[in-house]
Amino acid sequence: MDRKDILLNKQRIVIKVGTSTITYEETGNINLEKLEKFVRILINLRNKGKEVIVVSSGAVGVGKNALGMDRRPQTESEKQACAAVGQGKLMMIYEKLFNEYGQLTAQVLLTKESVTNAKCRKNAKQTFDELFKMQVVPIVNENDAISVDELSYGNFGDNDTLAAYVSRLVDADLLILMSDIDGLYTDDPRKNPNARFIHTVGKIGRGLENMAKGASSDCGTGGMATKIKAAKIATAAGADMIIANGDNIYSINDVMNGKKVGTLFLSEQHQKEMAEEVAPERAEFRRQAKREKKV
Repeated sequence: MDRKDILLNKQRIVIKVGTSTITYEETGNINLEKLEKFVRILINLRNKGKEVIVVSSGAVGVGKNALGMDRRPQTESEKQACAAVGQGKLMMIYEKLFNEYGQLTAQVLLTKESVTNAKCRKNAKQTFDELFKMQVVPIVNENDAISVDELSYGNFGDNDTLAAYVSRLVDADLLILMSDIDGLYTDDPRKNPNARFIHTVGKIGRGLENMAKGASSDCGTGGMATKIKAAKIATAAGADMIIANGDNIYSINDVMNGKKVGTLFLSEQHQKEMAEEVAPERAEFRRQAKREKKV
């Protein structure tokens, strides 16, 4: 199964950008140049007829800087206050950039209940469906100002997991996680020079989960473990998922064109199709092995 065949005709795409992707590491301030490029990429996807949802981190960091704090917020109340300030400022920047191209956006703040409670989930899905009909780009974040789980690394976890739940909620075809690493390795490549890159993942087993490491950036709340968790949710719901490096924001275009960028996690349907493709080869291999053993 060719990667280009899998990715080229995706229609509904959820793209998650982490804090490290849209801010400067040195200052924590928004990288406006990169964010503007990101918005242009999304507009071009919309111009091609694609439906896109943005799951954006960064509210707490933006709020912290706006409030003049020289350290990362420590208490729950500090984090929530920073999020309350930062959400509005971050959304204002997104709206300004999208408005330059005449594209409407909508801020959608979700809590864990929004995707786990049946009635709330139905209402949330209706909102997204209507926004798609109206040609509006939803920009999603967890409602950090009132949500304790995400800020304290609880059950909902982080925006990787949130993006996976959003993908499931809207029946997305593809989830792209823009990270601070190229994709999945057998070990942390920054610590182990012998770590091998994994281009494609089928079924996610315990061995793969054990490879995942903790947070690799001081900016965000998640690491590779959260991305593996997100992959399990998204692929079970029928979406393929890609982890790609956010340093080069144009890698989104490479992903959409089916180039071998990042790590591709196959949806359960594509896992079955791939298994069916290789089944005859495996059968022939076993027959050949038996013949050689007899000789």
